[in-house]
Amino acid sequence: MASASRTFTRALRTTAPAFRTTTRSARFVAPSQTFRKQWQRGYATDKEDQPDKYEGNPTGLIVGAVALLAGAGVYGLYTQKPELFGQAPKSSFFVPRFEDYQKVYNAIAKRLEEHDDYDDGSYGPVLLRLAWHASGTYDKLTNTGGSNGATMRFAPEGDHGANAGLKAARDFLEPVREAFPWITYSDLWILGGVCAIQEMQGPKIPYRAGRTDRDLSFCTPDGRLPDASKDSSHIRAIFGRMGFGDKEMVALSGAHALGRCHTDRSGFDGPWTFSPTTLTNDYYKLLLEEKWAWKKWNGPKQFEDVKTKTLMMLPTDMELVKDKSFRKYTELYANDNEAFFNDFRDAVVTLFELGVPFQQPEEHRWTFKSSFD
Repeated sequence: MASASRTFTRALRTTAPAFRTTTRSARFVAPSQTFRKQWQRGYATDKEDQPDKYEGNPTGLIVGAVALLAGAGVYGLYTQKPELFGQAPKSSFFVPRFEDYQKVYNAIAKRLEEHDDYDDGSYGPVLLRLAWHASGTYDKLTNTGGSNGATMRFAPEGDHGANAGLKAARDFLEPVREAFPWITYSDLWILGGVCAIQEMQGPKIPYRAGRTDRDLSFCTPDGRLPDASKDSSHIRAIFGRMGFGDKEMVALSGAHALGRCHTDRSGFDGPWTFSPTTLTNDYYKLLLEEKWAWKKWNGPKQFEDVKTKTLMMLPTDMELVKDKSFRKYTELYANDNEAFFNDFRDAVVTLFELGVPFQQPEEHRWTFKSSFD
């Protein structure tokens, strides 16, 4: 608007001589005529007796009008294309699309490939654990917790015992957040889990964006995540609070095919499978086919395989073969990897969306291409 005002002022200056001429004519015409009549009385003609006529300055008015229109046009161009005048481009509200989230996925996948200095050569398992623990705090009765908020950023929740070691995953994703500052932490953490599953050759995990980041007042109380030392009643209480049944509980436990435990975090030690960076149904096969015995050591109670003594199972893992209802799903998944992938996918999609007030309908979920596609 300031530019338009300056243009209008210049236009007035262009036409100003016409107005000044009119003013001077009005003030001095009478004395001038009287003087001429007195000095040249003998030479007066009929024209001298007629009143003066001011014709104005039509040329100045036209030039001023053209300048005003030109200024308005320049201002309009400036507001729409400020970069033509050496200014920053006009900003607009950014609405990310599928292609933008695919770029974030690709950036995470690239970092997974480039940074192979973590456990067993991959950050994938700890990224999945971050997404799992960010989501698994949901309570369906109070509609609190869940993946909406990324409240593990704050000490009250980040310091919970079950979240020990997850700073490694959050730090791993920080450069991605810096490269794509428009994505929320809560969306990024879940996308990191999706990427981890797919890049470790697991099933495709449909994804919906729309999570918001919240402050520390939304941190959940400690104790909402599974305690590995408990029995089947504890498992049902934890997963039931989220709204899951026995099938989903066993399917989600299949994530233990990935990664390992650490004595400086959970107190437990060792991997569950011989391929801890590839998602398969081996976890269920090993539970059923191997012989397991209590490990003799100074740490918490855990099982080790009798044959190699290199694998471990937690007390909660062994409940999947002890409990009759759990066991039927364990046997199903041990015999059918496709059935495991299908049920795992469905359970993970539900888990990752707990507590999120999405604007997108379910049919608008996205499926990302992995580096294997």
